[in-house]
Amino acid sequence: MKKFARSLGFKLVFVTSSVLVILLIIQTFLTTAKLREDMLETLTTDAYNLSEIIKNSTRYSMIMNAKDQVSEIFKNLERKDGILSIKLYDKHGVVRFAGDKSVINSEVSIESESCTPCHAPNEEPHDTMSLKDKRKIINDGKEKFMLLLNPIENEKDCSTSGCHTDEHQAKLLGILEVKSSLKNIDQIVDSNVATVIRNSLLGTIIISLVIGLLVVTLIIRPIKKITGGISEIAGGNLDFRIKLKSHDEFGEMATQFNDMSAKLNQAYKEIKEWNETLNTKIEEKTDELKNVYAGIIQVEKLASLGKLSATVAHELNNPLAGILNYSKLIIKKITKRQKENEYEDVIKHLTLIAEEAERCGGIVKDLLLFSHRGDEQYSYTNLSEIIGKAEMLIAHHLEINKIKLEKIFPAEPVIVHGNPQKIQQVLLSLLINAIEAMSGGGTIKVKVDTSNGMIHIRVTDQGGGIAEKDLPHIFEPFYSTKEAVRGTGLGLSVVYGIVHAHAGEVEVEETSEKGTTILITLPGVE
Repeated sequence: MKKFARSLGFKLVFVTSSVLVILLIIQTFLTTAKLREDMLETLTTDAYNLSEIIKNSTRYSMIMNAKDQVSEIFKNLERKDGILSIKLYDKHGVVRFAGDKSVINSEVSIESESCTPCHAPNEEPHDTMSLKDKRKIINDGKEKFMLLLNPIENEKDCSTSGCHTDEHQAKLLGILEVKSSLKNIDQIVDSNVATVIRNSLLGTIIISLVIGLLVVTLIIRPIKKITGGISEIAGGNLDFRIKLKSHDEFGEMATQFNDMSAKLNQAYKEIKEWNETLNTKIEEKTDELKNVYAGIIQVEKLASLGKLSATVAHELNNPLAGILNYSKLIIKKITKRQKENEYEDVIKHLTLIAEEAERCGGIVKDLLLFSHRGDEQYSYTNLSEIIGKAEMLIAHHLEINKIKLEKIFPAEPVIVHGNPQKIQQVLLSLLINAIEAMSGGGTIKVKVDTSNGMIHIRVTDQGGGIAEKDLPHIFEPFYSTKEAVRGTGLGLSVVYGIVHAHAGEVEVEETSEKGTTILITLPGVE
């Protein structure tokens, strides 16, 4: 307990709470005094307004000397909540009118509470008083009340009405006294005082608890963490760090402490980190060399494949052409000489040989295109002309398959810089693939637009789409999704090579059961 009483947190909470209690006592006293004064001012004003209402409402009755009407007005107004009595004194202190008829014609001394606000002892009444001077607070031991005295001045129509003819020289005719109870004010003030005291005590307790919590959180805990860190460093644990997420002086102290710990441990860690870094760099360089070596091997493989493809294609092209031509020639001769289809089976076999030789010729042609790496002849060409020539070459295929080709071009001509024949070859390959994907007719769309200095060519078919498993491989050489007798798997590889040779990109932009869109992006011409 003594240790707690000597702690920094207890001292801060005790001093703060003591100051708060003193301030709240002062505030309570001032608030209560101000509340009482304001309520008295309000009561004074209400009483004065009531007296003015009485003066104005009884003026005519007094001029007409209708005393019964005046008495009835006094009696009715005296029933108002908080009003104890209403009396009208003449200048000699005699009660002329009152709600209570038993006090009428009674006389009060000039030294009584009803007269002292206006009269100094044995002197004439004052003709001017402030509103505060017109009231008097009285406590008779039984009840506390306020007297509001409103002088009644002698006006011309009063002295000429026959009622005050002998007093035409007097300034004041009498005093209207309104006696109001202060019981409600005392009750309200007492209730507010109790409420203020209760709230002040509750506020003091809450603020003390909050301050105590803040002291523990913001001061005691950081100090304990820092002293704990000092103990860890003293014990040889140089890796210890104070975890204090604060931006105040304690946070700065913890940061400086952590910096000191880091510097003490720096020499040891530098050697260890250097060894680890050296090993990591060796591994990185080894991986880079492996990647470079693998790339060189891949390039050599592609080059060898290209040379092999060119050699094989060249060697096979002439024999295949001979087989195809001689097969067709023999078919013609046998057809002319046969009687009653006697060589029909031989003709079927020869026709099959011719078709297979023609298919092999197509494969050889694709191999030649794949292996061709000659110098490109680039020129500036209107892209719509290239697409128009490609359309002419496949017009027969479109007509046979009942497919419509829809072309969408911008208003301004789109000029492309490249090899027109190669770009035409790309479009032909894509259009033929689209035709083969659409067995039941439909529409192929070729849309050209430009944006951000690039040319976009979209070829969209209404086929069955590309399977998800085939998407990563469709641009690889010899990979085909068609039947073995229909494709070599080199068409899209050739497209990929030509587009990349023109510094462009080709990709499957969209594919689904409703069709596929192939997007070609080429550099635009400024």
